[in-house]
Amino acid sequence: MKSSYRWVIVACGALMTCVGIGAMFSLAVYLQPMSVDTGWSRTGISSAMTLDFLVMGAAGFGWGALSDRIGPRLVVLAGAVLLGLGLVLASGATSLLQFQLTYGFLVGLASGAFFAPMIAAATDWFEDNRSLAVSLVSAGMGVAPMTISPFARWLISAYDWRTAMMVIGMVAWSLLVPAALFVRRAPRPVAGAGAAPSPTEPSLSAIEAFRSPQFVVLAAAFFLCCAAHSGPIFHMVSYAIGCGIAPLAAVSIYSVEGLSGLGGRLLLGLLADRFGAKRVLVAGLLVQAFAIASYLMVSRLGEFYLLSVVFGTAYGGVMPLYAVLARESFGQRVMGTVFGAMTMVSAVGMAFGPWAGGTIFDAFNSYMWLYIGAATVALAAVAVAAVFTARPQGQQLQPA
Repeated sequence: MKSSYRWVIVACGALMTCVGIGAMFSLAVYLQPMSVDTGWSRTGISSAMTLDFLVMGAAGFGWGALSDRIGPRLVVLAGAVLLGLGLVLASGATSLLQFQLTYGFLVGLASGAFFAPMIAAATDWFEDNRSLAVSLVSAGMGVAPMTISPFARWLISAYDWRTAMMVIGMVAWSLLVPAALFVRRAPRPVAGAGAAPSPTEPSLSAIEAFRSPQFVVLAAAFFLCCAAHSGPIFHMVSYAIGCGIAPLAAVSIYSVEGLSGLGGRLLLGLLADRFGAKRVLVAGLLVQAFAIASYLMVSRLGEFYLLSVVFGTAYGGVMPLYAVLARESFGQRVMGTVFGAMTMVSAVGMAFGPWAGGTIFDAFNSYMWLYIGAATVALAAVAVAAVFTARPQGQQLQPA
């Protein structure tokens, strides 16, 4: 059953990351009509997204640790229920604070229940093609801008933002609750049947993993990677408009990045299975650094499109590889906890980039120092990832 059912796990994970992350990131689509309808400031509405990032990061750690103890099914089922509830309640919010708490807290809490637990579940089911499987689960995030956001935009145009948000909440329930029931742990060898745990399977407690140099290096590289690309991604449309690109065309550059990120996850996943996750991670981070710096040398739409393909492929492709390296170093027993903690650290990096970009632009009336600083941080991520050394296979901790 394992060889066939594992692809069901991948499909469920991809659906969950698509709907969960897509619903959260669709706030950008609601921003303008919400501000006009309610009179709430755009800063106040956008702050719900900042809260989403912070809550999602912390929740990912908690949900990941819980999935190690009770399995992923109940965790993602709880996330599915909370996601629909958060969206439905937010659609009826009558004050900005109420919206921030429902959309910013509940939706962020729910979104954190999908990524780390489903990535951990996928690594449990796959021995071969593990990098590809993890990449396919995270590919849902790349599909989200092409599905959930346009659907929200159509609903807003046909009805209003409240109806759109409520409908997407109900769609989330109808899709994710049944999908959660298909999620299960990989079957274990039957005791007494001659099967024994693999001697090469790492076996650490969560505390031991957190204290290891492998965790410190991976978490630091993940943080620097996200801090480097989040600012350029978030401010890309504004930067392109400042370079003379028409607003609608500037938005299409952002879409090209997202689509390329989807392809990058698949491409780098396949390459990692063939050449090793660390080599591909370091190469991808290096391409990301040079792509960020290269934005300072483009000004025409065709140049933006070409560079966005390279940039999107790089930053999208490297993201799942941290999970593969974590699984190889720490084993499956604490995978949800460890990768949840790494995701929490990366979320801080993601939250830092947009703020830093806005602060730099307000100070210098230019994005030049944003891209210089982001490229420098990206090179630091390359250096950190390059020193990563996986724990030797079969290394076991000796009893005291």
